[in-house]
Amino acid sequence: MENEYKLLLSCPSGLSPSQVSVILDESYDRVQHPDLDLENSISEIWNQRVQQSPSLFNGKKFRYGGVNGGESQVCLHLGLTDYRTFVGTNLNPLWERFLVPSQDDCKQCQHTSSPLGNGAIVETSDNKILVLQRSNNVGEFPGYLVFPGGHPEPEEVGIMSHKCQDGLQYSEVSNVSVSQEMFDSIVREVVEEIGVPDASLSDPLLIGISRRVLNVRPAAFFFIKCNLQSTQVQQLYSSAQDGYESTKLYTIQPSELEYMASKMPGCHRGGFALYKFMLEAGTKVH
Repeated sequence: MENEYKLLLSCPSGLSPSQVSVILDESYDRVQHPDLDLENSISEIWNQRVQQSPSLFNGKKFRYGGVNGGESQVCLHLGLTDYRTFVGTNLNPLWERFLVPSQDDCKQCQHTSSPLGNGAIVETSDNKILVLQRSNNVGEFPGYLVFPGGHPEPEEVGIMSHKCQDGLQYSEVSNVSVSQEMFDSIVREVVEEIGVPDASLSDPLLIGISRRVLNVRPAAFFFIKCNLQSTQVQQLYSSAQDGYESTKLYTIQPSELEYMASKMPGCHRGGFALYKFMLEAGTKVH
């Protein structure tokens, strides 16, 4: 199950920021579960985790609440959640009890935190793909192979709740800044985790959203070109800012990726599937 995935959105031609809009609204927030014991287990699990790892930080996250549109224009529906609720719902040993039996993806996951993660398929100038081996001191899937990534961050665009400081709801202006954060955040993650300068990276293209079947974990995937050779990238990686999150960087031929992807968590295997669709579509990235 940990390798299984579901594709929630596929954009093989790749979407730029002008083709991706966002509606941030509290109607896309998590719905509390009617089982109070299950609901109370969220705090219990978080408190246990904090005792084990006192450095854990409960940051705000964007909650995935669905998507509208097709291959040339999409609108993401986002709510707000936080890392604590993610640990207590999606990463709860009882996570399946939070699900609602439904074919509708958003209804099925209405009681889970489901923060929208992100990942990048980064291609070097000598056509190698970057894959990281996660370290053993990360919260999810220690030791697994993954694409670089993390989360878009509400706090990066000054969002702490659904209301502005003057008590008003956020406007279309903030929806535009949230949409831009989807693209800015993946560049930040690649810079921090790999150590390459952002000037070496092309503008990201959204190629889709996949979801891990295990604990229904969604992630948006992007394609980025890097104008450095793989040997240069390896040198920069040795001094990457977030190097503690990973222990090794692989620079591999796209043909070797099938094997590597078999050792990835489901959401990242889904990212590989989205990349394959992009290659099949013959998408050109400059």
